[in-house]
Amino acid sequence: MSYIYETMYILRPDLGEELTDQAISKYQNILREQGAELLETQHRGKRRLAYEIKKQREGVYVQMNYSGPGGAIAVLERAMRLSEEVVRYLTVKQEVTNEAAPAEEAEA
Repeated sequence: MSYIYETMYILRPDLGEELTDQAISKYQNILREQGAELLETQHRGKRRLAYEIKKQREGVYVQMNYSGPGGAIAVLERAMRLSEEVVRYLTVKQEVTNEAAPAEEAEA
């Protein structure tokens, strides 16, 4: 069974464009090194946070969608946890099912 993962993370807003791009590349490379296949990376830009996190009121949102082994997530999240640039992160697992299943249910 194959899984697709989505990791959304928030970078500090004071990093600047160049350091932000370097951080995004760093996390993409960590996933590639762990055998994950990147499907999509979206740089969602700077947004105001709902509440203050680590004395930050804003953050740069980045979303990565990828498929790969579960062990890759542990390595990625450990790097984010130890990083000064990441304010918050969340990974969600999405199960990939057979595409025909929803169509069969609709006919019944």
